[in-house]
Amino acid sequence: MSQSVEQHKSGPSEQIRICVVTISDTRTLATDRGGVLIVELAEQVGCQIVRREIIPDEPESIRNLLDSCGQEDGIQAVLMTGGTGISNRDQTYETVTQLFTREIPGYGELFRYLSYKEIGSASILSRATAGLIQQLLVVTMPGSPAAVQLAMEQIILPELRHLVREANK
Repeated sequence: MSQSVEQHKSGPSEQIRICVVTISDTRTLATDRGGVLIVELAEQVGCQIVRREIIPDEPESIRNLLDSCGQEDGIQAVLMTGGTGISNRDQTYETVTQLFTREIPGYGELFRYLSYKEIGSASILSRATAGLIQQLLVVTMPGSPAAVQLAMEQIILPELRHLVREANK
């Protein structure tokens, strides 16, 4: 990558402070492989996990958590796993997109494209999305560990500093 691209993609030099959220009615800290993977991958690149939650796929729970994160000094990004499918229980997409002050449509588009290369046309079932709630970056991804790994390694972590910098301009 050229030096100008690297400079463009740079972000804050301090650790990015993250809240990791698993949206699930059934997972616990012991069974939450997707959430554990987010924590592991984020910590490997020097991010600080300041909060970790497992909440039900209920609009009020999601709204309350995001409101709390937006008010909590220091949280710059919320990385969410689960609740992005098309079943009646999956309400994450509708809830978070209603809260966005600025959507980042390229994230979901790129996630589905990369997923398509791995799982084929089943990638259309994902409603992974990202956006800002004021300056708070919110990124959702499916609950499967394979989807989390794809999103984190190929999209989120390579752009996280850049996204946080732009969100705070």
